[in-house]
Amino acid sequence: MRKDLDRLEQARANVRSDSPYDVSRPYTLPHHMVTTAFELDGFRIVRTLGVVRGITVRSRSVVGSIGAAFQTLVGGNITILTKLCEQTRAEAFNIMVLHGTEIGANAIIGARYDATEIMQGVSEVLAYGTAVVVEPIESVAEGRS
Repeated sequence: MRKDLDRLEQARANVRSDSPYDVSRPYTLPHHMVTTAFELDGFRIVRTLGVVRGITVRSRSVVGSIGAAFQTLVGGNITILTKLCEQTRAEAFNIMVLHGTEIGANAIIGARYDATEIMQGVSEVLAYGTAVVVEPIESVAEGRS
């Protein structure tokens, strides 16, 4: 357990946040400890800390809107908007993870995304989930002498 805590402290020292606002120190909650499921295989939930969220609001630039309009004429994947959506979701996800770290979580379960158009060309993306504290479940083989 001490080795894991040392590893997390070292990771925290090496990670830098590029979020639009500070929620907490750079996150130590690894992304593989975030799931859309309501449990993590190999782990037992020992404490539920509550809802965590990350929110970001984005608009398209004039150049991006013109480029997207041209791409709609051709059809297919509108790459300019796809890239914007991916960046926006990643930002909301990272803010959610920061929020989870701030309240002491080492995992987030039930993670979801939601998006709302606030006004024409301006969208809000929300990432949310339940922050939990988990511990590894010892296998039967480890318990035997």
